[in-house]
Amino acid sequence: METNPVSPLKAHLGYWLRLVSNQVSGAFAAKLAARKMTVAGWAMMRELYDRDRPPSEIAEALRFTRGGITKLVDRLAARGLLTRSKSTADGRAQMLSLTAAGRHLVRQLALLADRNDEEFFAGLGARERAQLLAALRKLAARNRIDQTIPTD
Repeated sequence: METNPVSPLKAHLGYWLRLVSNQVSGAFAAKLAARKMTVAGWAMMRELYDRDRPPSEIAEALRFTRGGITKLVDRLAARGLLTRSKSTADGRAQMLSLTAAGRHLVRQLALLADRNDEEFFAGLGARERAQLLAALRKLAARNRIDQTIPTD
């Protein structure tokens, strides 16, 4: 005879985190798809917005595989959103840079990301949002979770 009660699914924080994450992420992915962009493409372009970087650095920051980063760079370059050039520090290495069109698109997509968050988290006040963000960052740090975005 079993003596340990089985906790209900909805009693688990992980259930609620997954449910909320799937909804907010899915809504954002759909908005990006309407602009022919993926979450991985957006993340890479946002990483390049502040400064040019080598593909290896982007791959490490976003936890992409080398193959995944190469495919993504190829797709974004074919769309005229970024360019590759030789590194001035090491002629064997490549640097990735956003084109003017890429920089323009990042600004548009950042507004889209901001609106997506605003729409989804509108039911929380500023203090509650700050507390939620702090709690999630604390959990990520405690569990050594880095930003992980899957490749396409």
